[in-house]
Amino acid sequence: MSRYEYVRDPQAIYRLSSQLVAEATDVGRLPLELATLAHRLVHACGMPDIVDDLRWHGSPVEAAGRALRAGGCVLVDCEMVADGVIRSRLPADNAVLCSLNDPRTREIQRRERTTRSAAAVELWRERLHGAVVAIGNAPTALFRLLETLCDAPELRPAAILAFPVGFVGAAESKLALVDAGLGIPFVTLLGRRGGSAMAAAAVNALAGPLSR
Repeated sequence: MSRYEYVRDPQAIYRLSSQLVAEATDVGRLPLELATLAHRLVHACGMPDIVDDLRWHGSPVEAAGRALRAGGCVLVDCEMVADGVIRSRLPADNAVLCSLNDPRTREIQRRERTTRSAAAVELWRERLHGAVVAIGNAPTALFRLLETLCDAPELRPAAILAFPVGFVGAAESKLALVDAGLGIPFVTLLGRRGGSAMAAAAVNALAGPLSR
């Protein structure tokens, strides 16, 4: 016996959610491809006002989609982002790689006296060119990625989806991405907000219809 009245049908939930997100979210200033991505991000966090803080360069959705169709991997900064990516939606059985728990990461961390998230980025080098990068947790991972690309521009990824979250370094790392002038397509959310759910939602938005 049900104690509460709520929507149970998955398809009805999907339709109603999509409708309410669209009604609540003003995407008038965004390019069409980013409007769809913005709806997915709002759906993931429940905050329509994030649209005002979105920043991008180039055509990140087109660039990332093309890379995924070509078999490029997805590099993520934490397992929460990896777990949120819907593998069945990826167009070419793409690898989703997180090096945070790789045994080599601890050694790099000790040697460089940095965070484990930043150390993990060092292990991206062999797969970075042409990859889709999704950062949803650690500002230090985004800072280290920018340092890597400044030193080795030939490692250029196809696109960067940058949503590090928090009070220390998150806003600064995303502003650094905007100001870096690397010429790499990206989308990011200025300020402290972000998170793994948003980063995973961004990847899923490139791969197929919203699913519940």
